[in-house]
Amino acid sequence: MMKYADVKEVFAEIPDEITLAISVTGCPVRCPGCHSQYLWADTGQDLAPDALAQLVRDHRGITCLCLMGGDQDPQGVSQLLQAVRTQFPRLHTAWYSGRGELPHGIILANFDYIKLGPWQEECGPLNQPTTNQRLYRIQADGQMLDITHRFWKKTL
Repeated sequence: MMKYADVKEVFAEIPDEITLAISVTGCPVRCPGCHSQYLWADTGQDLAPDALAQLVRDHRGITCLCLMGGDQDPQGVSQLLQAVRTQFPRLHTAWYSGRGELPHGIILANFDYIKLGPWQEECGPLNQPTTNQRLYRIQADGQMLDITHRFWKKTL
């Protein structure tokens, strides 16, 4: 079972969304230079469907739920977000993965957004045009639309 370390309401992870970001522990990716090394350990509270639903109910006003990690169990991430979509059909769902590619067996219909890519310090974060990481909006037809450019600031 997946576990989580913390929960935060954030405004910068998913464009135009008030996002409840849940930091999943047990990260197998372990990017060099990771700013969240505490998430490498398999510690924290169980992230069962009932617990996840209670977290959503406890954070009124959110428009999106994002699992930050979960790379040790991608199918589990997909199943959890499917349960969220069933119970809270108006809530958008997102997954921040450190994987370079979408794992096999992931059901895109369970997601509105997926971020892929390990942290590579030389490439910079999502708000830099040089980033290797990509945020995708999942379209109704199942296509993944790259919206990473939404993080890049335009200069006048």
